[in-house]
Amino acid sequence: MAEDCLRLSVDVSAVPARAAGAGHYTIELVRALSARSDVDLVAVSRRDDAARWSEITGAGRVAAVAPAPRPLRLGWEQLRLSSLVGGLHRQVHHGPHYTMPERARLPVVVTVHDLSFFTEPGWHERSKVVLFRRAIRVAARRAAAVVCPSHVTAAELARWCPPVAPVFVAHHGVDAARFAPSPPPGEEDGPRLRNADPRLVAGRPLVVFVGTLEPRKDVPTLVRAFAQLRSRHPDAVLVLAGGRGWGADAVDRAVADTGSDDRVVRLGYVEDVLVPALLRAATVAAYPARYEGFGLPALEALACGAPVVTTEGTAMAEVTGDAATLVPAGDGAALADALDAELSGPPAAGATARRRRGLEIAAGYTWAASAARHLEAYRHAAATGRPGAPGRSADHPVG
Repeated sequence: MAEDCLRLSVDVSAVPARAAGAGHYTIELVRALSARSDVDLVAVSRRDDAARWSEITGAGRVAAVAPAPRPLRLGWEQLRLSSLVGGLHRQVHHGPHYTMPERARLPVVVTVHDLSFFTEPGWHERSKVVLFRRAIRVAARRAAAVVCPSHVTAAELARWCPPVAPVFVAHHGVDAARFAPSPPPGEEDGPRLRNADPRLVAGRPLVVFVGTLEPRKDVPTLVRAFAQLRSRHPDAVLVLAGGRGWGADAVDRAVADTGSDDRVVRLGYVEDVLVPALLRAATVAAYPARYEGFGLPALEALACGAPVVTTEGTAMAEVTGDAATLVPAGDGAALADALDAELSGPPAAGATARRRRGLEIAAGYTWAASAARHLEAYRHAAATGRPGAPGRSADHPVG
């Protein structure tokens, strides 16, 4: 270990076996931190999850002590976690999913992924709204530093719960080994896609959505927009690759109401190895979400060379830049027009230039860079040992 090695603990106990969104973020961040020589990391996992995290971090870097059921785990976090990480001689603790020990004995960094629990509470179960509103308020008051994945999220945090400590904007990264325009040597996408669903054959136009089926993703609008294009693109199918979240029944109703069942491929939760194959095969990747803290799937689609249609004024627009086609949130007609343009085949020169631009943008987002930015937050927390000065919720640490 380096002489200035930072002794860090990260609470990974909230990451489910089938990770999505914030779970993927936590896994990739921990993997990148584990590769650094200037971080002495301990991952605090559930008791039944040691094997997975040992594989990610390396032997001897996991404290598998948290109970599995959420109510017990949240109580354990408040009553036991602080003394545990203190006993492990940590300098800083990171809560990567909103929560933190409220009476922590060491500096804590908290990641706030988005503010939808305040801005759009109807998108979530009531119990989660209560839990995460309180957690975000606690983090704003007591964390030694706060991490947000985008400037959009940082601005909303300042609006709803101005933090005492500084906010560090740390973008997520793209796993370039997985998300690339071509599959790894010796691998083929075709058999993998056909095994997932026989309708996913080479040359068939595919509109691909990757993400949990939940209200914020606005998949019903995507289904209705796609249904408008059936006569113009009779061979195209809409692929929904994501687990059923709270409110997924609205997607079922949209499919039934539009009579699109034979044209919508519902894969459910897909394993990590299938996602890049889907994106490489996509005629267009569609992410019409009304709100995201970051929107990693859109960036991963760019890394695979897929055209992207997403929502203006969101974090997804922030990260995809001028490589994506942007439409107003909830505007089914505009979304249908954008999908139609891609399915019809945009001018070759423009498509090539935009694809090149997308690859350039995606290459700028790495988990190594994200880990380095997080390390700035950790070092700030270790140096101050307390929340920062009031009112300084900016993108840079307070000296």
